Amino acid sequence: MNVVPDLEAGRLAALSAALPDGILMTGAEDLSRYSRDWSGDHVGRPLAVARPRSVADVSRILALCHAHAIPVVPQGGLTGLVGAAVADPGGGELVVSLERLDRVRTVSPIDFAMVVEAGCILEEAKRQADAVDCLLPITFGAQGSCRIGGTVATNAGGFNVLRYGMTRDLVLGLEVVLSDGRVWNGLKMLRKDNRGYDLKQLFIGAEGTLGIVTAAALKLHPRPTQVETALVGLRSVEDVMALYARARRECSDLLTAFELILRGGIEIALAARPDFSEPLSEACPVYVLIEAAAGGRVDLKAILEDFLIDAGGLVVDGVVASSRAQGERLWLLREVMVEAQGRGGRYLRTDVSVPISTLAAFVDAALEALAARHPDALAVTYGHVGDGNVHLNVVPPVGMGPEAVEALFHAAEAVIFDVVDRFSGSISAEHGIGRVKRSAFLERIDPVSLDLATRVKQALDPTGIMSAGRILAPLAPIGYR
Repeated sequence: MNVVPDLEAGRLAALSAALPDGILMTGAEDLSRYSRDWSGDHVGRPLAVARPRSVADVSRILALCHAHAIPVVPQGGLTGLVGAAVADPGGGELVVSLERLDRVRTVSPIDFAMVVEAGCILEEAKRQADAVDCLLPITFGAQGSCRIGGTVATNAGGFNVLRYGMTRDLVLGLEVVLSDGRVWNGLKMLRKDNRGYDLKQLFIGAEGTLGIVTAAALKLHPRPTQVETALVGLRSVEDVMALYARARRECSDLLTAFELILRGGIEIALAARPDFSEPLSEACPVYVLIEAAAGGRVDLKAILEDFLIDAGGLVVDGVVASSRAQGERLWLLREVMVEAQGRGGRYLRTDVSVPISTLAAFVDAALEALAARHPDALAVTYGHVGDGNVHLNVVPPVGMGPEAVEALFHAAEAVIFDVVDRFSGSISAEHGIGRVKRSAFLERIDPVSLDLATRVKQALDPTGIMSAGRILAPLAPIGYR
């Protein structure tokens, strides 16, 4: 969709006249770093970029955009994978970057809670929680770049969902600027508050389509004093699931991560890092990276070692890290695999979930279907076993042209999603919908759910200016043609 040049000029004039100096950026060089996400797969053309310094600034910006029907897209660290925070390529959308709202307002070790502004980097929030002997458990690869607002808006997952839940489970309250500029102050640190509708849940995972999150009250946990990490090799994904069921019972709530990696992923990491060697004495078809954490006087290492020894022959080989540094190196295997899987080029990312009990059968069926339809493509499979989330990615053959790559991605995604449907799963476990998965999402949503979602959108964003075209189809043309 392309925006009429005169309309863009009028919108820019209205913004420039009404906003204080230092808020609005319009120069091409200034806009470039706000025009694409970290993957480089999604590129947009912002009308301009607004960088508010306060909640009052955000309120003024949205009130102005509401009055002039200027489309808005909130932006955090640009680490998302579904194109939700990138401006429309056709132009016309004002990017509202939250990077200046970056304070940790308060940390309470007694409440085990903190209030953090939307632009704060996740890793910084985690550091400040750690400074008062607390843990903010949201953990994933982009934590050094992503921002709290985006983490909330996408309901981010990560490695620790098994024990602590998704971001949704850690949000106690929110501060949100609505599409008309009004500020909803729901920043509570209460653990129990049963006064009617839980309004904050509307904005968690909404990807900026209902309002802009400007701050969040987040739940903290006691900081673990012990962390134990193990890498084990097994014969099949079925054995992985049997081991997981035993781990949940024998390691109980001490288990924080249970990550599946197929052999191909280990080989990718080894090829990418010549300084890496085979992690176990025997190469295995599948691997599991296990982490447990505890405080107090629990002998965590003994619990994990005894569990693995008594694993009933499921474990072919394994190693328990002898130090925190060795544990971090085991995790580095997974991180390098994720970074290197595309061979330096584009690859199809999928992020699906199925009932945990069917995960092994799903992986077998999806890999079999991909091999039958696209035998030349490389399938890279890994995931978060404890929450049924599998990342089944597809790397094109070396030398394939751009048009053929696009066709492969489209066809391979359809194959994977078809298997997901057969297993009553979800096409998005933690990445969200954005623009990239909107069509697939709308093809699958039932009429009642679509009606309810549309009514919520219409109620909170009646002019359709907030992140138009993300999750749902645009409610109104708002100047496009």
